[in-house]
Amino acid sequence: MRDATDQTVLITDVAIAPVAGPEIRSGYIRIEGDRIDELGPGPAPDVPGAARIDGAGCLATPGLVNTHHHLYQWACQGLVQEATLFEWLVALYPVWAAMDAEVVNGAATAGLSWLALSGCTTTSDHHYVFPKGRGDLLAAEIEAAREVGVRFHPARGSMDRGRSKGGLPPDSVVEELDDILAATAEAVDAYHDPSPSSMLRVVVAPCSPFSASAELMTESAALARARGVRLHTHIAETLDEDEHCLEQFGMRPVDYMDKLGWLGPDVWFAHAVHLSDADVGKLAATGTGTAHCPSSNGRLGAGIARVSELLRRGAPVGLGVDGSASSELTPLAGEMRQALLFQRARYGPRALTARQALELATLGGARNLGRDSELGTLEPGKLADIALWRVDGPFTAAVADPVCALVFGPPPPLARVLVGGRTVVADGELRTLSQDAAGRAGAAARRRLLRLAEEQGVTAAPH
Repeated sequence: MRDATDQTVLITDVAIAPVAGPEIRSGYIRIEGDRIDELGPGPAPDVPGAARIDGAGCLATPGLVNTHHHLYQWACQGLVQEATLFEWLVALYPVWAAMDAEVVNGAATAGLSWLALSGCTTTSDHHYVFPKGRGDLLAAEIEAAREVGVRFHPARGSMDRGRSKGGLPPDSVVEELDDILAATAEAVDAYHDPSPSSMLRVVVAPCSPFSASAELMTESAALARARGVRLHTHIAETLDEDEHCLEQFGMRPVDYMDKLGWLGPDVWFAHAVHLSDADVGKLAATGTGTAHCPSSNGRLGAGIARVSELLRRGAPVGLGVDGSASSELTPLAGEMRQALLFQRARYGPRALTARQALELATLGGARNLGRDSELGTLEPGKLADIALWRVDGPFTAAVADPVCALVFGPPPPLARVLVGGRTVVADGELRTLSQDAAGRAGAAARRRLLRLAEEQGVTAAPH
């Protein structure tokens, strides 16, 4: 069961890595309603009637923030295992064309549960495939997020450049421009909640330069800014994309985005692997964010993003697990380690610290989503989205620095995950819905998607 939000909650005897402010070796966090009221070193105050969570042996961090995902892809993990991004997309687009709302709901239920079980309290999802007549796919994943209990930023994606117009996706999975703009506006109007404690905010998110027309990109930006919501797309993931943009538009991806009005503090890009020095400078100067997805970039052989350089220039950078079909069973907590190791492999052992990696996964993600005044740190007044990691296990306890134990090794067990002071995970188990049922929903979504694809004459193979 979830904790009651009208009750004071005290987390006691806990090590605290607040991301903002000094770390606390042993202290307490007091929660009133859905907000952090105070935290500090030493024993917790005596509050009659307060619910107490024993944090002994735990490290408290802000809840992790995932800034790029494709939840529907939970239903097609393990396919096309040895391919570049473009090869992988060409192979899987026909499979995705068969999805329906039932597939999306089951996949999202499993994928969101998996995120929660890795310390994630807020996630975006970039859904951009909308086959005709397959139900309300966006509503299906929104319902799954409500069941799991995480904050959700669904990014209503879109594609209008099929192969007949020089794009990469088959024409069967693209939409007409007017239909996209109408559906996107309807999604914002129906679901977007701008309130400070919001559990649901909508993002406008054409898929990529090789699947969205210039008109779709510019009209989407105008729509988002008129309604006060954020913008998201894929950019500069592979060298193939560079070549495509140079051939089609006569410029590299970041310059093309700049031309279309897609740089600014209300925008964040997925991947941004292949950036020039000038690109890094443009993103930093405009406050444009990026979502670093190291496991997916490694799985597809895309390369290593210039995260350390972006951070040095002051650009916002968060983490993303990316779609499960290019990042099988990747926990968000594990991406802290991957980010740290990738940067050190490219730039040396001082390229990224454990605390910088934690900041990427928390405050960096909150900055991408425009919620750094509410999320991403443990401070009075911030939302009580908190992860408690067990760092006192028989092996983990041998690491003297608990933040090092969290980031350098495999993710420690979770004692508790709170979203707005409510329990979503306790003692490593999902508490908002049946963990086993969530897993079965994902497996059922996979079986259904592959069956629907076969009915359309498409067979997916692992290799």
